[in-house]
Amino acid sequence: MSADIYIKNRRAKFDYELTDKLTAGIQLQGTEIKSLRSGQASINEAFCEFKGEEMFVINMHIEEYKFGSHANHEPKRQRKLLLNKTELARWKKKVSTKGLTIIPTAFYINDKGLAKLDIALAQGKKIHDKRDSIKDRDTQRDLDRLKKSF
Repeated sequence: MSADIYIKNRRAKFDYELTDKLTAGIQLQGTEIKSLRSGQASINEAFCEFKGEEMFVINMHIEEYKFGSHANHEPKRQRKLLLNKTELARWKKKVSTKGLTIIPTAFYINDKGLAKLDIALAQGKKIHDKRDSIKDRDTQRDLDRLKKSF
């Protein structure tokens, strides 16, 4: 199986301070995986939420499969994340803390052909923190340019 599908949430590090990371399986329908293999997905607006004792990813957009029939999937449906009970209990306890949320950072298909979603425990950044991130990125870019010229 080829593992060339890698969809990344580029704004996650800019908008949130990421603390704890985890890789989870994701429950998909047949047309969803076919659409994902063609790279037709977005996780930029997605977040994870607990419903009872299970975790779901919400607002993950997977484009409808263009060769699908009447049994095609809904693009923004809730998709169940596949984690064991101890991981779910630990993360549910962490999310109960004020200001923390779970966001997906990357989606990929592993070597065995299974769909995996990297999720992270995140806390929102303030405006001045975002400005610091921009300033750090610009200074790093300038340093790289200087190093390249020598």
